[in-house]
Amino acid sequence: MSEFLRSYLVVFWFGLIALLLASLLLGIAVLIRPNKPNREKLLTYESGVDPVGEGWSQSQIRYYVFALLFVVFDVEAVFLFPWATQLAAELGLGASMTSPTDAHASIWHNGMHNIPGDLMLGVPAKVRAFATSGLISPLGKLRAAIEPLLPATTDTDSIGEYVRSRFGNQIHERLVDPLIGSIYATDSDHFSMAAVPQVAALTASRSMLLAAGKARAAVAKAPPSPIFGVPMRGMGAMTEGLTQRITSLGGDIRCNHTVSTIESNNNQYTVVTNSGSFECDAVVIASPAKHSASFMKALDARASTLLGEWDHASVALITMAIPADQWPSKLTGSGYLVPKPDQRWVTAASFGSNKWAHWRPADGSMILRVSLGRDGLDVMDFADDKLINLALADMKRHLGIDLAPQHVRLSRWNDSFPQYRPHHFARLAELEHSLSATAPGVVFAGASYRGIGIPACIQQGRTASASVLERLASNR
Repeated sequence: MSEFLRSYLVVFWFGLIALLLASLLLGIAVLIRPNKPNREKLLTYESGVDPVGEGWSQSQIRYYVFALLFVVFDVEAVFLFPWATQLAAELGLGASMTSPTDAHASIWHNGMHNIPGDLMLGVPAKVRAFATSGLISPLGKLRAAIEPLLPATTDTDSIGEYVRSRFGNQIHERLVDPLIGSIYATDSDHFSMAAVPQVAALTASRSMLLAAGKARAAVAKAPPSPIFGVPMRGMGAMTEGLTQRITSLGGDIRCNHTVSTIESNNNQYTVVTNSGSFECDAVVIASPAKHSASFMKALDARASTLLGEWDHASVALITMAIPADQWPSKLTGSGYLVPKPDQRWVTAASFGSNKWAHWRPADGSMILRVSLGRDGLDVMDFADDKLINLALADMKRHLGIDLAPQHVRLSRWNDSFPQYRPHHFARLAELEHSLSATAPGVVFAGASYRGIGIPACIQQGRTASASVLERLASNR
């Protein structure tokens, strides 16, 4: 028996139990119900209107699928290969890269549940990914299992809307949204499908489940390699390496210059800052969209307006050291995510000493990193002590223990996560089309535009530099 058919045995047993239970209840009803038919009772009811004509007509078979669904369910920063590792190798950092351990991650929903292995950013690649998980109810499992039978979903660029239409609410709320939401600090109901290529690729097929299964199978055939990696000295090593490379090539790096405006003059550009003006042949803008909007007005008013419409989410990150005698030995995983319906303040927690071998202190203490805030859950107005207490209270609820950290560091990332609303790339195309006429030497790169993660930003930087070099060469 194939793996696919074996997975559906669970669905078969659910269906059989449901059929037997329904038959039993209907049989009991036949025996005990009153039976007093009359003409009025037997008359077909049609929204209060007396029926006219025959009760039989031909319908397309697909409508029976919709009818069945209605009857049944109306009751209910790290480096990603290869871009970042390629740059790390070019900067001589390849030997200092490290990857996380194989500690499992969990999702907290009335207790800890291991994240199933057969997922593509939360999208099930096999029926068993959710069929054997305590995260999903029996009804939720049945709803998700019929996904291959549903007609194709179209006309939406919302991840949440798309996944709900395919798998139902539970798969979205307890698997997809926690995983994608933790990466982008977002509410996936309001996030563009096209902004997550791994998920968007699955929509090319009618069935996301079958497409994800094929994608997972292709990955399994590839040579094994770590998915994530970081320099052991942290991001500072990357910044230092880039600085040294740029200066060695004759580049000039100037910091603490606040840009007030950019002006165009005969295919040349003047960047006006608080410390003077700079004449440029081309400009690469890598600042957050909402800040870029302020100095783009003189260059392109339409582009400035579009940039000002970009939304951003804020996140607070608390790093704390927990003494070894406080940390339960049973908590061996890499951390956990909290689904949106279960969130109070903490959205995710990383057990750093379990996840990264080089983070393990000699005294055996646990390094925790706790995230608070996302799109729609602002935490920036709270004082530091308040945020820390909120985090500890949530951790007690999740882990069942009182934590008394020895060391605590709080970092505020205000407006640091751009929110790619549905049809984000259509707005970006309009922005770039406007600039191509008014300022062809100005290009964008960075988290606000074509990808939030470090690998995506590196790729955008390479693309932007190639575009600038091509333009300069053509103008000679």
